[in-house]
Amino acid sequence: MSVALDGTPLIGSRTGIGEFCAGLLQALGRREDVKAGAFAISWRMRHAMVTELPAGVEAIGRPMPARPLQAAWRAGGFPPLEWFTGAVDVVHGTNFVVPPTRRAARVVTVSDLTMVHYPEMCQPATLRFPALVSRAVSDGAWVHTHSQHVAAEVRNAFGVPPERVRVVYPGVPARWYPPADPTAGDGVRAALEAVGATRFVLALGTVEPRKGLPGLVRAFAQVGPARPDVAVVLAGPDGWGTAELEAALADCPVADRVIRLGWVDEPTRRWLLGEAQVFAYPSLYEGFGFPPLEAMSAGTPVLTTSAGSLAEVAGGGALCVPPGDDDALAAALETLLDDPSERERLARRGSAWWPRFTWEQCGEGMSALYHEAARSS
Repeated sequence: MSVALDGTPLIGSRTGIGEFCAGLLQALGRREDVKAGAFAISWRMRHAMVTELPAGVEAIGRPMPARPLQAAWRAGGFPPLEWFTGAVDVVHGTNFVVPPTRRAARVVTVSDLTMVHYPEMCQPATLRFPALVSRAVSDGAWVHTHSQHVAAEVRNAFGVPPERVRVVYPGVPARWYPPADPTAGDGVRAALEAVGATRFVLALGTVEPRKGLPGLVRAFAQVGPARPDVAVVLAGPDGWGTAELEAALADCPVADRVIRLGWVDEPTRRWLLGEAQVFAYPSLYEGFGFPPLEAMSAGTPVLTTSAGSLAEVAGGGALCVPPGDDDALAAALETLLDDPSERERLARRGSAWWPRFTWEQCGEGMSALYHEAARSS
């Protein structure tokens, strides 16, 4: 069976959706029951996707100009994707949007519903997604989600019949610890030494409102003064939550020990995940959440919130606190920083929890969904 997947999220800096695309395509490329191809909705950057494709997956389709095509698809169901890819059995929109088709069945991945519950936390382009998902569903598309939590949200928000929404968990992005390059953490070590810190709490992610990073700074303002050997390291590019983060830092008495790295390369990311004393993920809402599982795979204890799908995805291997509760976050940080036995216990729980999320299972689940969608088309 032939499946055309939107590989556009593979282009550029890898987000969670890009990690999902990469892991899923790798799993599908090893299967014999699915012939997977990837297309890029981009004229200028389409060649960048090709270099990211794993063995067993080929680039398909003629060049697609993103802006005119997306405008046409928003206006109606034309032109069909088969004009660009040729005949396929299933088209999978991996990032909220599934192009119209002539004959192929359609599957759309809805990774979260931030734009429905927290529109104030979204950029304008993201606010178009609910209308696009609603149209796809009304035209017969199947919905894939990464968690039971989001599946329930999709059924409630869009009135999708339960049998048309399928949960298939992603795997955990492959990391290797320690990184092969022994100098990977040299820059971070120097930054820690400059502020007199010998251990650190790590947070990963783009600085956007739902990541809750200002709350982590406020929690550190409570526990940091009594622990001069501890720093907080924020790794991730600036985003539309930067102003709020900077306001929290301006009020933080230990802001000099909050180290902002911006985007980090893969070796540095591995070093950070393996060397952090605590990994903090204080999100206000998540549809899945790769970083906590990555930290567990590195043997690092995880502190997160019960927001969105996090209790479902990370709860078995993480310490969870209520989202937006700075005092609870501070109390949990205090416990983990001061109690080695609690850190060890939590790290053991994480190490036992994360292996249940595998790309092989993801590929098997998505293949089953593709076959069912094709049969019902």
